[in-house]
Amino acid sequence: MSVIERKVMSVVVFRIDRRSGVATYLQIVRQVEQALRMGALEEGDKLPTAAQVAAATKVNPNTTLKAYRELERAGLAEVRQGAGTFITRTLAEPGPGGPDWPLRTALNEWLHQARDEGLGREDVQALFRASFEAAYPAAPES
Repeated sequence: MSVIERKVMSVVVFRIDRRSGVATYLQIVRQVEQALRMGALEEGDKLPTAAQVAAATKVNPNTTLKAYRELERAGLAEVRQGAGTFITRTLAEPGPGGPDWPLRTALNEWLHQARDEGLGREDVQALFRASFEAAYPAAPES
C-alpha cells in the first residue's frame, strides 16, 4: 500500500445511513465532496477501491462504482483502468479569504471553547448534531 493509499484510507471512512432516504451512491458522492471541501482529500489522492468500500460498509461494489462515475462526471475524480480512482481537483478554499473562512474560524473557536469548558468529544458531537438538525431539518419523506 502506498503512502497516498494509507493517508486516504485513514481519512475517507464512508458512513452509510440506510434509513436516510438518500440513495447509497449519493451518500458516497456527498461524503467525498465534503472531504474535498474540508481539505481531507486533495488532487491526486486515491479513493478506496469498490471492494474496500464494500468490505467496510456492506455496500454492493457496483454502488460504489456508480458513485465514482458520478464524481468523474462532475470533474472531481478520474478512473484510471487498473490503477484506481483518483481525485482530480479539490473543493477546499485555500486559507483566509475563502467564503467560508469566517464561519470556519468561528466554529474552530467554538470547538476550542467547548473543550476548554470540559465538554468531551461525544458531548460536542451531540450538541452539534442537535443544533445542526434544528437549523437544517430533514426533508419530509414522501
